[in-house]
Amino acid sequence: MELFEGLISRCSIRKYTGERIDEAKITAIIKAGMYAPSARNKRPWHFIVIDDREVMKKIMKVHPYSSMLAEASHAIVVCGDEKMENGPGYYKLDCSAATQNILLAAHSMNLGAVWLGVEPRWERIKAISSILGLPQHVHPLSIVSVGVPVKIPKERPERFEPEKIRRNKW
Repeated sequence: MELFEGLISRCSIRKYTGERIDEAKITAIIKAGMYAPSARNKRPWHFIVIDDREVMKKIMKVHPYSSMLAEASHAIVVCGDEKMENGPGYYKLDCSAATQNILLAAHSMNLGAVWLGVEPRWERIKAISSILGLPQHVHPLSIVSVGVPVKIPKERPERFEPEKIRRNKW
């Protein structure tokens, strides 16, 4: 898949076949996340791969928009480390870039994926941190659900909005 086409054709996929994805693909997806840009190249991220159904069920109980985990092959939790970031709050930017790379890598492999927001919802941060046993300086930013899609939509909505472009000033 050509890069530009991949960027504009990626979409959130929430329905999966339940088929297990090969671990080599999961590793490659995470590798793509690790190649995201980060402030001063600090790379303040950690990735937790979840393939245990019991852990996914626990997440589904505390995250109101995570029902797709029931059929997902894996979930990847992208976490930011305060001790590694460039300055206060930078892990959120860096881990968001890593999350986007993960989504694009999954799409390039014809896999389905969707970004489940954890930050900035304190109740989600607290619950996911507890389930995963995260140290206090590591915070879950997002969960990416990954699976073999039931179907990939052929039609995409038009998202280019030239009225949102300004030049040189507002």
